[in-house]
Parts: sequence; C-alpha cells; structure tokens
Amino acid sequence: MSVPNTPVTDETPRVWIGCLHCYNAGYLVGEWFPARGADEVGLSDVHKGTGHLYPACEELWCLDHEFIPVRHEFGPLEAAEWGRVFEEVGQEQWPAVCAWVESGDYVARGDSELPVIADFEERYCGHWDSFREYAEDLADQTGLTAGWPDTAVDYFNYDAWTRDLRHDYVVVDAPDLDGHGVYVFRSL
Repeated sequence: MSVPNTPVTDETPRVWIGCLHCYNAGYLVGEWFPARGADEVGLSDVHKGTGHLYPACEELWCLDHEFIPVRHEFGPLEAAEWGRVFEEVGQEQWPAVCAWVESGDYVARGDSELPVIADFEERYCGHWDSFREYAEDLADQTGLTAGWPDTAVDYFNYDAWTRDLRHDYVVVDAPDLDGHGVYVFRSL
C-alpha cells in the first residue's frame, strides 16, 4: 500500500514592509519581516538606521513577499493573517495550502483570499508521485474490485477509471526533491 508523502519546507512566509511616503518619493525604505506579526511592525522598525523618518511617513505597505500564494501587494494586517494561517497549518502542510490557493479552486474566508483551513483539511488527499498512484491506492482502500472474479479484475480499465475519477479532484503539480509529484484535493 502506498502512503502519501508530504514534502517539508522551511519556507516561512515573510514580507518586505516599506514606508509608502518614502517609496512615492523615490526611496526604498523598508525591511524583511516574518508575516506573522507584520501587523506589529511600526514606522521606526522600517526606518531603523536610515535617519529618514519624516512627518509625512504615516503608512506602511508590504511591497514584496515570499512564500505567500497571492500575486499582489497588501497591507501588514493581511500579511499577519497569512502568517497566522501558516502557524495554524504548520510548516509541513504549508506547501499544500499554497498549491490549493494557487489552483484557484479553494474556499476563502469571507471576501478575503485567505483559505478556510477546515475545508483544506477536508479536501486534502496528500502528496503523491502521480494521480494514478493516488487512484490505485484509493481503489485498494475502498475495495473497488473486492469480490470480483479474477477475469473481471484483469479486464478492469484503470486508465479510464483514473481519467474519470480526476473530474472529482483538483490535481496540482508539486515538484518535490526528486522533481515530481502532485498534490491531490477532493472537489466537494
């Protein structure tokens, strides 16, 4: 029996928080911070060592980010929310959560882009070498051909069954250390 493997990563979400006034004036003033706690970063943290804290410096913005599955800028409050989601799921599951969000076929909280972790946990089927491997394991686990005569089992078309089964799942490429693999999610 195959067991789903989940790659482990140390890619903790982080954001580059900058001063919007300085940015609009043509200066890059900011620092990298962990996403968790980004809502606690202040102007003095961003301006540390620059000597350029002006009265017009009022607003902070996440101008860049790493290991967060959205493709736009956002405020420190949203960054902190992403950090809390990371803490909730943990480092081991984070790549799968990111893949789920990036697939576009996920459940978001309210009007945000933040995933609902209970829905992720309900849908996530693991990291597999291929969807075919997942389908064969599912057939074994559910006893798909249990009680069938050997002749019927020999003629069962696993390729067609796997192809049809895929309509009920979201499958996202997930290269692991060996350069292959997929994340599998149920479409509910």
